[in-house]
Amino acid sequence: MKAQLLLRNVEERKTDGKTTRSSVGSPGFTLIEVVLALTIFALMGGILYGAYSLGHSAVAKSQVNSARNQKQRSIADLLGSYVRSTFPYRESPQEQTIFFEGDSESLTFVSAYSQGMGGRGIAKIQITQDEDEKGWATIKLDETAPVRINSESSSGGQTYSLVLHDNVKEFRLAYLDPQAEEEAWEERWDGKERRMLPRAVRFTYQDERGKEVRWIFPIMQSVLAP
Repeated sequence: MKAQLLLRNVEERKTDGKTTRSSVGSPGFTLIEVVLALTIFALMGGILYGAYSLGHSAVAKSQVNSARNQKQRSIADLLGSYVRSTFPYRESPQEQTIFFEGDSESLTFVSAYSQGMGGRGIAKIQITQDEDEKGWATIKLDETAPVRINSESSSGGQTYSLVLHDNVKEFRLAYLDPQAEEEAWEERWDGKERRMLPRAVRFTYQDERGKEVRWIFPIMQSVLAP
């Protein structure tokens, strides 16, 4: 009986020793494999971050462009409302001349549209530009109501000022001659000399990106005139 127990203990010890040796000698990860795995993970992380950064930059750029385009549309709508509603204003019923003074850099006229009075009422509109030393200009609009043409009686009116656009270059105005057989744009238009309104007004300038912007607004009083 004792011999059998001793033999069983010896076999168990041999079995434990084989198990221990087999577990100790089992294959594992080498240093090169670990370095390669970390390198692959780093490359994948860089690629994913680059894709995320490009997507985020594209979204931000799209939002900036959308805001810029929306601002330009708002400016165009406001200018169009003023110019389309240009009124052939005369200082008196006996006066034959029309108040409309425009050159390539500024414009003063009377409009039947008034932003300050909620879209109704006659107001004097003046569009000018202020240029700095570097050549960048700011386009401004001044609305005065009620209309006072003479400088002596200009007091007492309310003025509504607005910056239409800043950081622009080569701001130019032109006026379409309604009597020309072919399309002819004039750099200057004086209603007192011509005794009529131009058919349309053209605005051109370059924005801060160097892109040319051009708007042409018809004057309905001139377009509908016989």
